[in-house]
Amino acid sequence: MQFSWSYELEDSQQIKEYIRTKGVSRGLLAKIKFQGGTIMVNQQVENVLYQLQKGDVLSIRIPDEGEHETLLLDATPIEVIFEDEHFLVVNKPTDVASIPAQYHPNGTMANRVKHYVTEKKSVNRVIHVVTRLDRDTTGLMLFAKHGFAHAMLDKALREKRILKKYQALVGGELANLEKHAIINLPIERDVTSILKRQTGPTGLASKTEYWLQARSEDVALVDIQLHTGRTHQIRVHFEAIGCPLLGDEMYHGDLTKGIQRQALHCAQLVFEHPFTQELIDLRLPLPEDMENVYEAQISR
Repeated sequence: MQFSWSYELEDSQQIKEYIRTKGVSRGLLAKIKFQGGTIMVNQQVENVLYQLQKGDVLSIRIPDEGEHETLLLDATPIEVIFEDEHFLVVNKPTDVASIPAQYHPNGTMANRVKHYVTEKKSVNRVIHVVTRLDRDTTGLMLFAKHGFAHAMLDKALREKRILKKYQALVGGELANLEKHAIINLPIERDVTSILKRQTGPTGLASKTEYWLQARSEDVALVDIQLHTGRTHQIRVHFEAIGCPLLGDEMYHGDLTKGIQRQALHCAQLVFEHPFTQELIDLRLPLPEDMENVYEAQISR
């Protein structure tokens, strides 16, 4: 895969310094140098010490990644929401993990995407997960199709330039919900469980913003934006304010409203495409199980 830039600075600069400003890491540069990539200036092969001059056109060709040999293929179809040569966004269903684990090497979204790109005969078949979702959370999940794209969006994630918004159905003490509020409570491990988390003074700083969209006597729909990315953050925070997610048995959610998994859905994903500078704004409606509860409990 090839990328090109026109050098427009007045002062000269070495290639190795300039391409760092374009997101090319030392590791990626080593791959270009030693694994079959090329660096060219004005269609002539050069090394990284070459001094770029104003008007030069720099091109780099990144070697194909092949595939991750140990990742198994799962032929279950995926629902593609967005795709180009750099990124793939899918609608993750419930009861599917994002990535394999030691004792569960198949059946995840990563396995399904591996089959998808293999069937398309992609030259890059290493699966790069950019945003994960819990097994029972549905909605938009972002993959990068090559390491450079992954690195660019990893940087965007760290700099909080990727917006993810969720929708959740909650119950409990709904009088505690404000029209708009921020839950700012640290999250720590629950010592009674390998998986469970809780709020507590020794935890990591955690911030969840929400907007109340609709409410009945005992169920509410909220829009949510995370400002930190702690394990189970939304679930823990809404339990902490007395409004656990419906169906969330681990965090004491109501199991009687017709949904048996945490009623949480990644409904919006927004990021600036690092190669085209296009604003990608993707949205999904509520999945069927959450929509059914909403219709039965709120909009009746």
